[in-house]
Amino acid sequence: MYQWRKFEFFEEKYGGKSSIPEDVTAGKIECCSSGRGKVVIGCDDGTVSLLDRGLKFNFSFQSHSSSVLFLQHLKQRNFLVTVGEDEQISPQQSAMCLKVFDLDKMQSEGTSAATTPDCIGILRIFTNQFPEANITSFLVLEEAPPILLMAIGLDNGCIYCIKGDIARERITRFKLQVDNVSDKSHSSITGLGFRVDGQALQLFAVTPDSVSLFSMHNQPPRRQTLDQIGCNFNSVTMSDRLELIIGRPEAVYFYEVDGRGPCWAFEGEKKFLGWFRGYLLCVIADQRTGKDTFNVYDLKNRLIAHSLVVKEVSHMLCEWGNIILIMTDKSTLCIGEKDMESKLDMLFKKNLYTVAINLVQSQQADAAATAEVLRKYGDHLYSKQDYDEAMAQYISTIGHLEPSYVIQKFLDAQRIYNLTSYLEKLHEKGLASKDHTTLLLNCYTKLKDVEKLNVFIKSEDGAGEHKFDVETAIRVCRAANYHEHAMYVAKKAGRHELYLKILLEDLGRYGEALQYISSLEPSQAGVTVKEYGKILIEHKPVKTIEILMRLCTEDGESTKRESSSSTYLTMLPSPVDFLNIFIHHPPSLMDFLEKYTDKVKDSPAQVEIHNTLLELYLSNDLNFPSISQASNGVDHTLKARSGSLVMPKAESKLKSSADRKDTSKERDRMERCEKGLRLLKSAWPSDLEQPLYDVDLAIILCEMNAFKDGLLYLYEKMKLYKEVIACYMQSQDHEGLIACCKKLGDSGKGGDPSLWADLLKYFGELGEDCSKEVKDVLTYIERDDILPPIIVLQTLSRNPCLTLSVIKDYIARKLEQESKLIEEDRRAIEKYQEDTLTMRKEIQDLRTNARIFQLSKCTACTFTLDLPAVHFMCMHSFHQRCLGDNEKECPECAPEYRSVLETKRSLEQNSKDQDRFFQQVKSSKDGFSVIAEYFGKGIISKTSNGSTSTGRTGDTSSSSGF
Repeated sequence: MYQWRKFEFFEEKYGGKSSIPEDVTAGKIECCSSGRGKVVIGCDDGTVSLLDRGLKFNFSFQSHSSSVLFLQHLKQRNFLVTVGEDEQISPQQSAMCLKVFDLDKMQSEGTSAATTPDCIGILRIFTNQFPEANITSFLVLEEAPPILLMAIGLDNGCIYCIKGDIARERITRFKLQVDNVSDKSHSSITGLGFRVDGQALQLFAVTPDSVSLFSMHNQPPRRQTLDQIGCNFNSVTMSDRLELIIGRPEAVYFYEVDGRGPCWAFEGEKKFLGWFRGYLLCVIADQRTGKDTFNVYDLKNRLIAHSLVVKEVSHMLCEWGNIILIMTDKSTLCIGEKDMESKLDMLFKKNLYTVAINLVQSQQADAAATAEVLRKYGDHLYSKQDYDEAMAQYISTIGHLEPSYVIQKFLDAQRIYNLTSYLEKLHEKGLASKDHTTLLLNCYTKLKDVEKLNVFIKSEDGAGEHKFDVETAIRVCRAANYHEHAMYVAKKAGRHELYLKILLEDLGRYGEALQYISSLEPSQAGVTVKEYGKILIEHKPVKTIEILMRLCTEDGESTKRESSSSTYLTMLPSPVDFLNIFIHHPPSLMDFLEKYTDKVKDSPAQVEIHNTLLELYLSNDLNFPSISQASNGVDHTLKARSGSLVMPKAESKLKSSADRKDTSKERDRMERCEKGLRLLKSAWPSDLEQPLYDVDLAIILCEMNAFKDGLLYLYEKMKLYKEVIACYMQSQDHEGLIACCKKLGDSGKGGDPSLWADLLKYFGELGEDCSKEVKDVLTYIERDDILPPIIVLQTLSRNPCLTLSVIKDYIARKLEQESKLIEEDRRAIEKYQEDTLTMRKEIQDLRTNARIFQLSKCTACTFTLDLPAVHFMCMHSFHQRCLGDNEKECPECAPEYRSVLETKRSLEQNSKDQDRFFQQVKSSKDGFSVIAEYFGKGIISKTSNGSTSTGRTGDTSSSSGF
């Protein structure tokens, strides 16, 4: 005991001058109790007083007529149970009574203003079955309301137990015998204690010579002797862990249900024992000085939290968070515990950090407060250069103390081992950031501690998240040339792109990288190939193309599928997705796309694939612009059209003569051009209106690379015949030009005869002697009558190298034909003029001269004509009966006249159809004749509805005259 440190963790309240109020000082204090914020005092005059906080008097009442020996204020219900002496009614009945007061129910006492609590139950303690004896101890246990269990210890070694509802007098009594020692001084019950553990109810009983335990849940209660030593009065208490504590002059003993527990050797007579918030309270009489000392023991931390010399103590209570000592002179002493901060400051000033740590841990302080104490202890050790122990304290603060605070202290190279251990703990608890991972790995690499690095990297064999940032670990290991460790982390974390980055960029193990890609899922393999395909194509083109073929085709599923499915193809990667990896290796791209098109015939991306292949086939130099030479300081750029790459123009003035004469290069170009032409034809089947490539792009490529055969095929396929002959004109291939016009200018085969006119214009503007070609052209122009001679003359007159002899025969033949036509037209004109003159005379005769009708027979029935008869101006006569109702027109001439009117009406209707008129003009060889025919029919000249109506009226009147 004397080795324990003493501290002032408690302080006196109310200035140390508190005392029992004068209202209570009338009698001697016999008993005290506390609970529910009150202190209850029983005196020898039978009064009970209640005190509020600060020992202020509340009220008092007369509970017994003589004396109050014991009382207990219940916690669950505001009840007060008292044991005291009342007036003796008869000699046979004892004056000792037990009463229960309800402090929530107050009633007035007669005429006085005083009030007293309602007494809900009065019980005689001693009966015939339970003989009277001196009461030495008293204890009440609150069970389920309204049941109370009261244990009354006697000086004869017996315990009377009363259980039930006292208010309704529904009780049971039973007796417990502690021992049978005849000497009452050695068998008196000096202390009682209830222990409730779940459903088990046990009762500790203490005498001067024994400690017993009764199992109350057994019937009858079973007794068990725990020890053969005991204690005197007021030296018994219960801890908050339901342990029985007794005090003897040599020590303080603790008892569990199975016997004696720990023993603390505190010397001196224990006048009072108590328990307060985990502290043991003792009032010890010092035999040497004759004074009493009040000690508060912290048994867990082995220290004396408070020590004070006091007067003679009569009672000890705990209420309002304070310890209350009542002296024999009715003075009081209230002692309260200081707050944790004050206690810690006191310890810190004395550098008692271990005590402070134990204190906060034993008091179950929050983790942040504990961490703060550990931090201060660590700072103290660090200042003493005890780095290992300081780091041990800092490690205990992980999760509450900012790691940078500790790291900054240990960044010195000499303390890197301590820093490493701290960072390891950070990662173990999953609280490390990327920077912490970087720092820890740098520590390992600087220490060259491969074993720890292996443990850190490879220890997480189980499933779950990594305790470090994967990218940071890989980056640091790569920087320190620990490539195998970086690869291990990347592979385990499923970071395939980082794994391949190390293999390819750091180690150059291309074959291993390809094998790794082959082992991945198709979707993941496609992603990695897109990212690192350029490096793989450069070093392992054949193997890379094989992997791409497996990804883009059904190789992996061929055994599972009987035939190719377009639905499945749409789920596969497209070769177009991988074009960028071939940027520096066009031959490999051409090889890949050729293999793909040979294997897959109905790819969704076949248009883009054909576009790219055309670019590769038609390019003069099989290079992309990014690596080709610049021309005149102009930087060629990649041009995209329809998802494909546009190749540069073939002409390069900077190429040396040696490159041009390279036969192998030229042979390769010729082979590619042949492939390009085959692709142009095969990808445009006759049954498709549009080809399986971009026509505009194909034309541009052929133009850029001077691929004449491709241009001719495309123009002819698109029926752009004028562009076809323009190609021949540009190359001045006169023989091919004429042959092309023979093929494409035949209207009978769907050709365009106007090509001959364009051809004649070309020769007319050529500026050189082309007599032979012009004669051939004139032959076809004359045969199909494509151009008038005047246009031919005007066109050919522009070429100064052509003589008249070239067209002399042509002109002569045309003049002869024109002369014949003119003669035929002249004769036709004369005939029409004679007919017109005859008609005019006949009309004039009808208008001026009388007409004599001499027919004697009816034209209709051929019988003799008799009256009534009808004569028409056309010289036909009819019986009126033969005409019927139609007397205004001749039945014989009417059909012919009607047909003429119908034809005229039809012509007028057709004159409104402009599309038909222009179509006839366009399709006719001689458009002027069509226009003249429309004028000749008298249709175009009629410009108003009024004139037309007038003409029709005149015709009607004329007809009516016939």
